[in-house]
Amino acid sequence: MRSTTRPRNDPAQYDDLADQWWQPSGGFAALHWLAASRAEHIPQAATPGALLVDLACGGGLMAPHVARLGYRHVGVDLGEAGLRVAGGHGVLPVQGSVLAVPLADGCADVVVAGEVLEHVADDVAVLAECARLLRPGGTLVVDALADTRVGRFLMVTVAERLPGGPPRGIHDPALFVDRARLLSAAERLGLDLRLVGLRPSVRDLVAWLSRRRDVVRMKPVRSTAVVFAGYGRKR
Repeated sequence: MRSTTRPRNDPAQYDDLADQWWQPSGGFAALHWLAASRAEHIPQAATPGALLVDLACGGGLMAPHVARLGYRHVGVDLGEAGLRVAGGHGVLPVQGSVLAVPLADGCADVVVAGEVLEHVADDVAVLAECARLLRPGGTLVVDALADTRVGRFLMVTVAERLPGGPPRGIHDPALFVDRARLLSAAERLGLDLRLVGLRPSVRDLVAWLSRRRDVVRMKPVRSTAVVFAGYGRKR
């Protein structure tokens, strides 16, 4: 699903597909699945004013989960089209780069950085922004694509041709994430971070393909070599 011919990882592709953000079977279907998975690792808000900062929020797919958990939801993204969609779903939109987020130090009880680390040239700089935004004890949830041969093959060569996979050209495999580097940076930044592999439930995927489910559950797996999540706290 590629509306125009653009270079790989061109952010304008998200504008091309902006009408598909909330279509369960659209080009961003798997992002619905990942949003639900992230929410499972976010605690209920402890206070009425608790803030969740959603980096690279796109069309705001975390919105129903964040509302249920009781947080104020700030979404940061470069794309105006996605932010307009997110704003329509109750997200407070902030236009800005995930490399220099225009929000105050220690403002967030939770930071979510979903499917963004593999879209930037400096993933450690994004992790540093996560650490800066979090208050001590705050929760961090990330997910990304691993810089491995099998990860590049499955997520680009294979997944871009499958229903539910990413739109063609949305990823540049040269930017996939070095997990050891990420964990080392987390330690330096005062983040306790553990990585877990993720895969879609086969049963749910079959039901989704036959339109009997809108969302496919992501299941934890031991290997982090393809899709992985990171769950942690700021010390």
